[in-house]
Amino acid sequence: MECLQCKGKMVRGNAPYSADRNGYHISWESIPAWVCPQCGEVLFEENEVKHIQKALEKIDHETLALKSNIA
Repeated sequence: MECLQCKGKMVRGNAPYSADRNGYHISWESIPAWVCPQCGEVLFEENEVKHIQKALEKIDHETLALKSNIA
């Protein structure tokens, strides 16, 4: 796979992912991904993106429940 940024050859590896949203910060240290050893560009495949989105949706739901218990 060719890197979209520098045209280097991407290799399978792991990369961190973090998000700030809805009043919380979450980070994963090691998500399977394509990584460019030349420039560091990261590309997550569809399956990993779906899992990240699903996890964030669940955390959004639980965060909303916590906020409603405080009010």
